[in-house]
Amino acid sequence: MEKIIIAGSGPAGLTAAIYAARSGLEPLVLEGMQPGGQLTQTEVVENFPGFPDGIDANELMARMKRQAERFGARFQMDEMTGVARTETGVAVDCMVGGRVETVALIVATGATARKLGLESEAKLTGRGVSGCAVCDGAFYKGKAVAVIGGGDTAMGDALYLARICTEVTVVHRRDEFRASKVMADRVLANPKIKVAWNSVVEEILGVEQRAVRGIRLRNKITGEISDVAVSGVFVAIGHAPSTAWANGLLDLDEEGYIKSANALTNVPGIFVAGDVQDRINKQAVTAAASGCAAALAAERYVDTVME
Repeated sequence: MEKIIIAGSGPAGLTAAIYAARSGLEPLVLEGMQPGGQLTQTEVVENFPGFPDGIDANELMARMKRQAERFGARFQMDEMTGVARTETGVAVDCMVGGRVETVALIVATGATARKLGLESEAKLTGRGVSGCAVCDGAFYKGKAVAVIGGGDTAMGDALYLARICTEVTVVHRRDEFRASKVMADRVLANPKIKVAWNSVVEEILGVEQRAVRGIRLRNKITGEISDVAVSGVFVAIGHAPSTAWANGLLDLDEEGYIKSANALTNVPGIFVAGDVQDRINKQAVTAAASGCAAALAAERYVDTVME
């Protein structure tokens, strides 16, 4: 019987591991198939406190892991595939290690940005293609960029980027935005933002140069093909929370995010942190903060159960 299992090794999971390990609970961390989480798809992190010159994303995650290991956290290259409540705790099914039982489980499995599905998108991710304007927008200050999407996230990204970029092209596959009227009106009124209506991205240009050089658009109505020169492409078509393992046990919202209140879920002994429960912020620092909160809540729970 483990005291605490942490599923996920992004900023939320690793922060939870640091706090739980410092409390002497020797947490077992299931790193998942992408150690370090989604943050590792970003080359340089410039908005994490304490690094005025920025830091390589993989280095930041490696430092957090070493810090957790220093205090006694254990790491297993494994992924949670299922979860169940038992009479004595929580049963966690693992892809490699089978079933493991724990007093408390901290879920920090994250969320994955939805992709366009283009080969050029995959090759240029981290080289001009991003799923987070707040994270990476500053790299394109004074340059032209594109935002793909038509919901509130895309509108927010476009407005944010318009403050620092010379021009923002919003590409939307329909003839009106899905976003709230107030957000859509702000975008349409901004002189630095133009909209490519009824259009889809056929290709992201710049694979040979290993850096985004533009986007190739196809108008769905006319079939016309056109190229737009941009240095950055921000895909804002939503995120998919990693909750396929939940088995109907946890309460999820309409988009699949885990419902929580101060890191607590509807199941005693199961706590949650990071993007898997945060449909709004999706920042490394907010994920880390929620990991701290989840660890503290789990520690109190373990102390109560094991008294």
